[in-house]
Amino acid sequence: MTFNTHLTEYAGLPVFGYRSREGMAAAGRGGADPLAMLAAAGDPGAYAWRLSDEEGDEPRDGGDFVLRYYERFCADVEPASVAALVVGNVEETIDVADPGPVRDALLACAPRWTGLRSLFYADLTYEEAEVSWIEHGDLSGLLDAFPGLERLGIRGTGDTSLAVEEHRSLRSLTLEGGGLPPGLVKQVLASRYPALEHLELWLGVEGYGGTTSAEDLAPLLEGRVHTGIRSLGLRNAEDTDTWVRTVAGSAVLERLEVLDLSMGTLTDAGAEVLLGTPAFRGLRRLDLHRHFMTAETERRLAEAFTAAGVETDVSGRESSGSGRPYPAVTE
Repeated sequence: MTFNTHLTEYAGLPVFGYRSREGMAAAGRGGADPLAMLAAAGDPGAYAWRLSDEEGDEPRDGGDFVLRYYERFCADVEPASVAALVVGNVEETIDVADPGPVRDALLACAPRWTGLRSLFYADLTYEEAEVSWIEHGDLSGLLDAFPGLERLGIRGTGDTSLAVEEHRSLRSLTLEGGGLPPGLVKQVLASRYPALEHLELWLGVEGYGGTTSAEDLAPLLEGRVHTGIRSLGLRNAEDTDTWVRTVAGSAVLERLEVLDLSMGTLTDAGAEVLLGTPAFRGLRRLDLHRHFMTAETERRLAEAFTAAGVETDVSGRESSGSGRPYPAVTE
């Protein structure tokens, strides 16, 4: 699996791509519909606004262009009414070699987005940048700049820092990537997020920096930090069976309502642990889609958990052939 398309929905809202009047003029007839743009601007809170620099043939000059584009958005769409942003790009903005201009433009405009509650950072397709190439640097300032933010998603975890002392509003944090480094995990667990309910970690593979271990996640699994979490995602793992055994013996399991182990490498061995651990049947939802269970084990697991009242997704059975199971997203 790769990221083939951009997000079409975020935070329960349809994504609408912003185009400035200058950008639409530069793009000509092949550009965005100005009437649709005008209508969307009349109800800013009804959309997750996608900001990317698809401004036709208008001249670009690096970071100055990005900030100018963001300033146009603030002028055209009432900033205080914007509830959700999806930060995208083409190569002139989030450049994998120089990600600073987009981050800095966001920070410059942040004081005007007083109603922002949801932010997805770096909605990039594989044609724009392979997820393993994306290195954001220090993104800690984003949370400092948006004290009311409730949902944050970040695509790309290589060389990314999120060292935050405390953020009192954040309820959902998602880190997507092909390899989750332990340093980033330790920063997340060391930060204080008293409202955090949903944590989603894409663990990835060792070859792309995904060396996060159960020991690194011990403060969370043992229930010592982020005790309000009710939904946990350990997705896209190279060794899902091992993570199943780890969660089965953890203190956090009793608190969870939702467990997401999808997009990884779950086999019959991990499924037997799920079936043999009564605490898993206390979940409200168990997501295992895109797995490597055999058809018979998939059937047994689905029947057992459905009978226990657990909403279970076991779709997307894969076959590794004679090779080793592999997670969905790596490079």
